[in-house]
Amino acid sequence: MTQYDLHCHSTRSDGLLSPTDVVRRAAARGVDVLALTDHDELAGLDEARVAAHECGIRLIDGCELSVTWRSTTIHVVALGIDAGHAALADGLDEVRRGRDARARRIGESLADAGIPDAFEGALAYVTSARLVSRTHFARHLIDAGHARDMKDAFRRYLTPGNPGYVAHQWPSLAQAIDWIHGAGGRAVIAHPGRYKLDAHERRALFAEFRDLGGGALEVVSSSHDPAQFAEFATLARVFGLAASCGTDFHGEGESRFDFGELPPLPAGAVSVWANW
Repeated sequence: MTQYDLHCHSTRSDGLLSPTDVVRRAAARGVDVLALTDHDELAGLDEARVAAHECGIRLIDGCELSVTWRSTTIHVVALGIDAGHAALADGLDEVRRGRDARARRIGESLADAGIPDAFEGALAYVTSARLVSRTHFARHLIDAGHARDMKDAFRRYLTPGNPGYVAHQWPSLAQAIDWIHGAGGRAVIAHPGRYKLDAHERRALFAEFRDLGGGALEVVSSSHDPAQFAEFATLARVFGLAASCGTDFHGEGESRFDFGELPPLPAGAVSVWANW
């Protein structure tokens, strides 16, 4: 059976491995088709493509975009994009500028909460000068003794209502989908179980996403438990969306699933790759 992993990160955003090493690890662990989906960044795709050719696996060009929907930050994975598309590249440049401003505000917020120099601490973990993310702050908080692990760092500091969370206005869902479609790609809502939405809000998000031309939900994810696999597979069918899967790999031990460990899509799910 072909193994797909359509969501992972490299040092070009907030992963711990270079694009080459991401591809090599995925290939060594049995992945046949891999999408590199760095946050708001395309710079690792050329390197990953060379490595995929050397390793004999198929690489899908992708990225993960941050969007604002009704004041909630949602992540949308783009799959099968033309990485040279000018409008997408320009949009991602704009998003990265926003990320830098937000990171500085996160540092200020953590300082107000009694954790000084968090921005400088996060910079020690940054592997691409083009992007500072909450994951970098989380690694600093863990190593500085303020959190036990990634989940604890996000739960205590970096999610809404906590001292290191800073609201930010990202591009709209419509803008992101327009960029993705303009680049010839397909849009996927990443890890829908992570968002603090009630059942009504979640259905409203999926309906709007579908009506804007969105293509799939990430059903099997390191952010979901088995009950959620079934839940989101059902919702994908209800809203006429395909099902995707991805480890959201950033580094060994940082997510529930490593490469090669994803369970299959639930029975009856229509895969996002069915017509590739």
